[in-house]
Amino acid sequence: MHMADALISPATGGAMWAMTGTVAIYCSAKIKDKLDDRKIPLMGVLGAFVFAAQMINFAIPATGSSGHLGGGLLLAILLGPSAAFLSLASVLTVQALFFADGGLLALGCNIFNLGFFPCFIAYPLIYRKIIGQNLTAGRLLFGAIAAAIVGLQLGSLGVVSQTFLSGIIPLSFSSFLLLMQAIHLPIGVIEGIATAGIISFIWKTRPEILENGGVTKPLGRLPLRGLLTGLAITTLLTSTVFVWFVSTRPDGLEWSLSRAIAPTAQHSAEKVPAPAIQKIQEKTALLPDYKFPGQIPEQTAGSLAGLIGGLLVLLFGLITTIALKKCTGATPRAGK
Repeated sequence: MHMADALISPATGGAMWAMTGTVAIYCSAKIKDKLDDRKIPLMGVLGAFVFAAQMINFAIPATGSSGHLGGGLLLAILLGPSAAFLSLASVLTVQALFFADGGLLALGCNIFNLGFFPCFIAYPLIYRKIIGQNLTAGRLLFGAIAAAIVGLQLGSLGVVSQTFLSGIIPLSFSSFLLLMQAIHLPIGVIEGIATAGIISFIWKTRPEILENGGVTKPLGRLPLRGLLTGLAITTLLTSTVFVWFVSTRPDGLEWSLSRAIAPTAQHSAEKVPAPAIQKIQEKTALLPDYKFPGQIPEQTAGSLAGLIGGLLVLLFGLITTIALKKCTGATPRAGK
């Protein structure tokens, strides 16, 4: 569901940049005095994990399409909405800047669609309501699936609305919306199941993480080395090994666009000039589409790109979080 710049007008892109920036400022203000030292590496490692997970496209049976995890709900459950939104923003920024995965003009749209809806609507209004006060396996699974579906459906609505309002690509709003909602329904189910599995593992091994969920409580002396090591190993395997088995089918957005645009309109859409901001992205994207120049095999290139991307997200997230603490004049708390 990463939008390209070719879908977005400067007016729509600028408006979504402003909206997303406002949410990011709000999130920064919410967490600036509530992050202890021990949650900073957790945010970084989780961001790297989500980056790796988003690289794994899985086929949607009987559709000719594919999908990938968004990760916003998972981050919201473990970090809280505000920290989750900032972590996902780091992931999407690295993807756009260094890998040309999603446009720079459309970056505000992508962060909002993939971050705001799962973090600030699906998590507190769906997942938390279903889970209630007593977490059980059944509630966890149902809550994760329901929240993932709602988050993706709202994100899909955002994509359709922003594309339609931009008016660059001629398409039918109703047809595009129906296709996007339909294809992201099974993707939401799969994301919910995957999220429930990860949360279930953490619940069994470190339930205190969920009890101290979000950034409102310090982690105290809770041992995190095992969890961080496990997440790091999983991230490494996902980005370097599992990436060999990703689906090459078009993702849900590409699949929907190809069916919502009439054949004659598709031909004219291909001639739409690229936005000027794309020239900036061409200079910053050192590994566009996660590929290396030369004769490196595609799967090997994908593994190397996944490893580099994960490290960049980890570094970007750590620097951003530490800078946030420094700029506010607050001293990171070690937790008590």
